[in-house]
Amino acid sequence: MSYQGQSSALPSQALRVIVLEDDPLLRERILLPGLADHGFRVTGSATATELYRNMLAQRFDIAVLDIGVPDEDGLTVARHLRSMSNIGIVMLSASQARADRIQAMTDGADMFLSKPIDMEVLAASLHSLVRRMQSAATWQGAPKSPERVPVPSRGWHLETDGWCLLSPRGAVIALSVPERCIMQQLIARQGTPVSRSALIAALSQDVYEFDPHRLEMLVYRLRRKAGEQSGETLPLLTARGSGYVFAKGALDVELAS
Repeated sequence: MSYQGQSSALPSQALRVIVLEDDPLLRERILLPGLADHGFRVTGSATATELYRNMLAQRFDIAVLDIGVPDEDGLTVARHLRSMSNIGIVMLSASQARADRIQAMTDGADMFLSKPIDMEVLAASLHSLVRRMQSAATWQGAPKSPERVPVPSRGWHLETDGWCLLSPRGAVIALSVPERCIMQQLIARQGTPVSRSALIAALSQDVYEFDPHRLEMLVYRLRRKAGEQSGETLPLLTARGSGYVFAKGALDVELAS
């Protein structure tokens, strides 16, 4: 099953994720909609056979694999995928056993996450994995030189078509559909206030049905999430009497195309 969540207009270059999970409730109610709401084009598979069939039909950037599936365990699937491609591989397991983690990494997994799954952590992990994969590909394709040119530090900015927010120290915060919308509106204004009514209009097609308190809660949660996941303060400020502003001078803009 493919899932696109709240956004019916995901960009064509959105990261494509295939999920192998035999628990239908976890797969259909949590993983697929959760990843779709963070901007991924996601397809679910209940068995290894279904996963292989889906992978023959289309290309995927990342495979999220549960270790315990009925027809072929996730470790075997990871080993098979790694033998024939450079796809990103993330293993999920309720097991806390150190041996399982070691075996997963030995079999080609890039990451190992424990259940129960925190969707914010999973989404941020997928964005981080893709950024590392892209960085590695860039360095491998670049001509060799005796010295690596230092990369200048950057302020808060958006990447992966606006679906992840990076802090000045490099922490990755995965954004949901409304969080992405808010950040794009604020960054586009480059330090000038954006009214609450403008943000609500961007968030909803029916501004009269949108509860203004929901906007306040979204901003509050976004500030808290960014602080908890980065250890840094997101410069999203309240402009008294007008709306919100992303503090000028504290950002480096990289708008989504």
